[in-house]
Amino acid sequence: MVDLGEVQTAYYMVAATGVLVAAIYYIMNMRASRRSQELAQKTQEQNLVTRQAQLFMQLYQTSMSKDFMDSNYRMARLELKTIEDYKKMMNDPIRYRDFHTYGMWLEGAGVLVKEGLIDIRTVSLLSSGLIVWWWDYYGDMILKVRNEFGFPRFMIEAEYLAKMVNEYGLSHPELKIASDKAFSEATGKM
Repeated sequence: MVDLGEVQTAYYMVAATGVLVAAIYYIMNMRASRRSQELAQKTQEQNLVTRQAQLFMQLYQTSMSKDFMDSNYRMARLELKTIEDYKKMMNDPIRYRDFHTYGMWLEGAGVLVKEGLIDIRTVSLLSSGLIVWWWDYYGDMILKVRNEFGFPRFMIEAEYLAKMVNEYGLSHPELKIASDKAFSEATGKM
């Protein structure tokens, strides 16, 4: 005859084995789930980098279009030092478009950098020269326009972008990005 204690012991052994198998299964599932999450995260990070590169290249291609380059060429020859110069420019649709075509491109790039959608290193490596030149050349006049017209956000993102590019350039002098003006302001040297 079977002893009741042996049956109970066998039952406990089967139950313990079931719990052990369930625990092993759970651990294996957790590891597989973690690996899947890590892979998904890496894929997501790679997709983000790819999207950032695509976004920047669209922005960069815009700056290389014939219309943009023509406006940039004419804009680089604008003498805008005073409020009067700016007001005259506002009455000339071609000069106005030329100045604001590049200014608004910088505004857009500034927002993308500020929001972390484009890396400042990428912008600095590909467009730092024009960004820094534009702000060094027109920045004082833009500050005057903000005060004169009571528009404190006028070209504020372009200013932000120029400052970020200069800061990046100052922290990476080997790239020769920062302007002489930014260097002298940061170091107190001329």
